[in-house]
Amino acid sequence: MSLWNRKKTRLEKLQTKYCDLMRKSFETALRDREKSKLVKERALEIYEEIEYLSLKGADK
Repeated sequence: MSLWNRKKTRLEKLQTKYCDLMRKSFETALRDREKSKLVKERALEIYEEIEYLSLKGADK
């Protein structure tokens, strides 16, 4: 029951945002490639931050 009320960590929030942006990028690519490219670039920036936080946590 406590899992329902627990707050998401920063890493979990970033992973959710990355997944949403990649989905949006795919859906947008069907209509507008330039806009899709911008969304994908933002998603890749978030992915780099996810990698950094994951590696930082691995040192513990």
